[in-house]
Amino acid sequence: MCWYRAFHCSHGFALFQDDTAFEKQSALFALAVSDIVLINMWCHDIGREQAANKPLLKTVFQMMMRLFSPRKTTLMFVIRDKTRTQLENLEPVLREDIQKIWDSVPKPHAHKETPLSDFFNVEVVALSSYEEKEEQFNEQVANLRQRFFHSIAPGGLLEIGGVMVATVRCEEIANEKFAAFTSNENWCLLEEAVQSGPVAGFGKKLNSILYESLSE
Repeated sequence: MCWYRAFHCSHGFALFQDDTAFEKQSALFALAVSDIVLINMWCHDIGREQAANKPLLKTVFQMMMRLFSPRKTTLMFVIRDKTRTQLENLEPVLREDIQKIWDSVPKPHAHKETPLSDFFNVEVVALSSYEEKEEQFNEQVANLRQRFFHSIAPGGLLEIGGVMVATVRCEEIANEKFAAFTSNENWCLLEEAVQSGPVAGFGKKLNSILYESLSE
């Protein structure tokens, strides 16, 4: 079963200066233990050069360089107090900002050309103003909650990442067990014996060895 932990990065991080130890440690912790990182941002910050979340995003990207692995993290940007502007118009601007920050982050030589998508799945959702549209806000939050409840189902937040991790781990286990089978003492003796000719009870002996390996 695939579990997730969500780490909530609010606009309050703007109170800390860029590259402070606290911000780096918080970002590193979030990325190390989470499959999904939530990042709150105000609608009016989208497209602004001095938006509160830009220093935080830069730190997140820098920290990810230290944790690169087959498991990708989902960055979910929660746009707060969405205006009348449609999400379809806001999302491309936000994604362009994210890409610019990624491009500006210093990278080790091995990942100079590595695209953002190799490290992150980026999701964007929008919430209406709680003060002005409480009913609509509550409905949108309920829908978002359901996406977490069904995060590994088709279309869920962890569908891609969860399947990828499971695939990698299953391959590791299969390789480990195959290596154990080929080095099994009984198999080695049986393999050596058949070089000289038919072995009595070969099928039964091989079946016993295979059953032991597969059951693991």
